[in-house]
Order: sequence, then structure tokens, then C-alpha cells
Amino acid sequence: MNKPIIELTRVEKVYRSGRVGFPALSGVDLSIAAGELVAITGPSGSGKTTIINLIAGIDRPTAGTVTVNGSRLDQMTEERLAAWRGRTIGLVFQFFQLMPTLTAAENVTLPMDLARLGHQRERAATASRHLATVGLADRGDRLPLELSGGEQQRVAIARAMACEPPVLLGDEPTGNLDSGMARDMFKLLKSLNGKGTTVVYVTHDASLAALASRIVSVRDGMIVADTGRQR
Repeated sequence: MNKPIIELTRVEKVYRSGRVGFPALSGVDLSIAAGELVAITGPSGSGKTTIINLIAGIDRPTAGTVTVNGSRLDQMTEERLAAWRGRTIGLVFQFFQLMPTLTAAENVTLPMDLARLGHQRERAATASRHLATVGLADRGDRLPLELSGGEQQRVAIARAMACEPPVLLGDEPTGNLDSGMARDMFKLLKSLNGKGTTVVYVTHDASLAALASRIVSVRDGMIVADTGRQR
């Protein structure tokens, strides 16, 4: 196995509402090597999305350590985390979350604008290249409402890869698509993985999870099965 790019060690996460605590994760240990394609599965409320949010630095652990691409996220300030996330993590969500008033190309360019990567012409060229990669070379001037659900999710993936991060995270990235579109989307994720991107995605769909090279099953805040542990 390659060197780990993602490591969660004895991670606990408790969400609080006033004095009441709601445990989400209980002592999770997870190591993912660079270049892996990993599906995280489990019932609703099992803690699988919390794992994705911790890897992305969106949530912080209540206890334990989270290390991604050599950086200890639990020790970073919010400002450092934001800058780190822009360079390191691509995020794809179930409901696309595109900016409705921006074209497809402008949505893909946005992360590069925020990270101030390159000049405007270079950003536009990079956006065009990523749109072509996801099969939307001729849709760059379209607004999200002018695109199908599958096309919007492709734009979301192009946006996630805009800064060419080493890690792509998906939280039910195919959950709002029909089965045919979902499989097409998975082929795209697998293609990105084949080019070296580490891909970790949450799914409730057992058939889509089975297409990954490794499946991590979560229940009641704990990892109960991991097909990668025998390697």
C-alpha cells in the first residue's frame, strides 16, 4: 500500500445542543493510502458524513487526530484550514450547490479565483479543460438551470478539481441522480482516480459502493467492516 494520505486516529466527535451531547463517532481509526478509491457506507446517522467532514476540515474532532496530506487538521486555525482546503480538497455534494447566477465555466473558475491561482486567462483555460474532461466542453456558457441534473453534477466535479487537489471527497455525489446517471458519474470519479486523485465517497447505494476498490462500513459511530484492513 502507498503512504497514507488520510489518517484518522482514535477520533471521537460529539455534537452538542446546549448541555446535551450527541455522539457521532466513537474511537474511529482510518488510514487511506494515496491513490485509493474508497466508498464509505452505513445507515442514516451512522457517522459516515461526519468522517467526510472531518477529512475536509469542515468539522473538528472532539478527541483524536486528523491528518491529511501531511497536515494535522485538528491543530490548524480556521484561516489556515480554509487556505489548506482550497489547495488540497475537492468537494462534491448531493445537490450540486452551483452558483445559480454564474455560468458553468464561471462556477468552475470560482475556486481558482478564491485561491488566486494564476491569471484570469489561465483560470479560464483551466476551467475549459476541466469541463472538457467531464464531457461539457460545449456547455461552459450555460447557467445551471439550463443544464440537466447529470450535467450540473459534472460541473460540480469539474469545479472540485479546478485547483487540482490530491483528494476528492463526495457526500452522496450520485444521490440526486437516476441509476444510469449515477453509474456515468462513478465512471468519471474512477477516471479521476486512475489519474492519481485519491477519491473517498459516501453512498447508501450498495451497488455503487461495490464498484470501489475498498469499502468502509460505519454503524453507530464506529467502523464495523473495512475491506482494506486485510492488505
